[in-house]
Amino acid sequence: MNKMKYQIGVGLAVAMVMSSIVTSCTSSTASKKKRPNIIYIMSDDHATHAISAYGGIYDDYLQTPNIDRIANEGIKFNNVFCTNAICGPSRAAILTGKYSHENGYYKNESGGKFDSTQWTFPKAMQDHGYKTALVGKWHLGTEPVGFDYFKYHDNPGQQGFYYNPIYNENGTKVKEEGYATTLTTNYALDWLKNEKENEKPFMLMLQYKAPHRNWFPEEKYVDLYKGMELPYPETFYDDYKGREKTAGDTDMTMDFFNRKDMKLTPPEGLSPKELNRWYAWGNKRGMGEGWMPNDTMTVEEARKWKYQRYIKDYLACVKSVDDGIGRVLKYLDEEGLAENTIVVYTSDQGFYLGDHGFFDKRFMYEPSLKMPFVLRYPAEIKQPKENNDMITNVDFAPTILDLAGVQIPGDVQGKSFASNMIGNKPTDWPNSMYYHYYEFPFWHHVQPHYGLRGERYKLIHFYYNVDQWEFYDLKKDPNEMNNAIDDPAYTDIIVQMKIDLKERQKQYGDDESLNEFRAITDTDFGNISGNH
Repeated sequence: MNKMKYQIGVGLAVAMVMSSIVTSCTSSTASKKKRPNIIYIMSDDHATHAISAYGGIYDDYLQTPNIDRIANEGIKFNNVFCTNAICGPSRAAILTGKYSHENGYYKNESGGKFDSTQWTFPKAMQDHGYKTALVGKWHLGTEPVGFDYFKYHDNPGQQGFYYNPIYNENGTKVKEEGYATTLTTNYALDWLKNEKENEKPFMLMLQYKAPHRNWFPEEKYVDLYKGMELPYPETFYDDYKGREKTAGDTDMTMDFFNRKDMKLTPPEGLSPKELNRWYAWGNKRGMGEGWMPNDTMTVEEARKWKYQRYIKDYLACVKSVDDGIGRVLKYLDEEGLAENTIVVYTSDQGFYLGDHGFFDKRFMYEPSLKMPFVLRYPAEIKQPKENNDMITNVDFAPTILDLAGVQIPGDVQGKSFASNMIGNKPTDWPNSMYYHYYEFPFWHHVQPHYGLRGERYKLIHFYYNVDQWEFYDLKKDPNEMNNAIDDPAYTDIIVQMKIDLKERQKQYGDDESLNEFRAITDTDFGNISGNH
């Protein structure tokens, strides 16, 4: 792998930042009190189009004033992307600043556990004088390292329960009573209050379970959309023409919601094993897909009914996340901490809200590829801004270190975008991003694929038991409905993108053969256990 380009790129970014946004923070002789506090808030599966700051078809039904406040008092990033859109691998990429093939965490199902002995940015911050904490969702199997305090969801599978969740608090499991989003916010605030007299700067990772499947709203929001019919995405009725073997061959459509997703009441007298099977009915092909809520519905009526159940619960879960963020922002205001505290809000990847008829993530298509990312830093960012540079989740770690004045290791693959925040984009900043997804067939039967997403064009190669290329002109076809791989008008562009893709794979060290990629998919690295 050609890492030299990244070492040079990171060095240039750091040099530019040291003369601008973080002058007061990057000096090794700077007072610790001057270093910014950092609160990194991340939800699970929160799509940009379910945030009112980004806009979307749900704006008349859901407002996210507290997430919007971060954007309106800081920077909204419009082109932030995930390098492997699935929970555990995305979290590993964020922690390490490295792609899945470098950090070793490729997939959720049979993906094993995160190697906690490797370098992560929380370890680096802890080593450089920061008090560190993790509260909420972890989902990496191994116990968190690099944190002075942690309290994370630790039921089997580590997905967490929405109600009465089990947490692991510094090595001790404890079951708590209440709603997970509210509880997680409570514990984050408790830690902040306990640390407020500490002279060291702090770094808190506040990571919500919501709005992950199965989308159980807080009790006060259960009927938030009762009696309403929420709008359907423009691509809800996608027929997958030209993508029959890829987008058209998944377990992600409305047919694959299970009974638990739809909050149905099981019959009495079922054994635990029978109950689990009853709830899971519909999860995958050959296991009840396309089940009907009742005998009077048509297939189309059933699809719409399931979508309405889903989207109402999903948006209601988001509402509680936004409430929690509001409580954190209020605390910072009341304690006089807001000015010197960087607050980030993001998600581990995007999500399909009926787009292309889907739920879930995984694909390199825009709804799951794109991540929300807003950042507030009142001490340095005085006016609201928007940024359109191409950024990925492997860039988060070096950026956070850069802002904190901590040296970025040379083998980190991501690049700091701290200087981009003030409009000083490095001359070598990438104008495209690389993606690679490995998991197949369970969950959701999405073909492994890799690709390159540029400012206008996107090229994807699906390769497990198909050999299919897809190409999209995002300017003419922003919804990615027309696979233009065979359109002669794009021949030269496609040829060049294939060359660029190979070069990017070589540059990142992800240039193995297709058989070697397939072997990663087939390898059972072990499991956290439970649903993903």
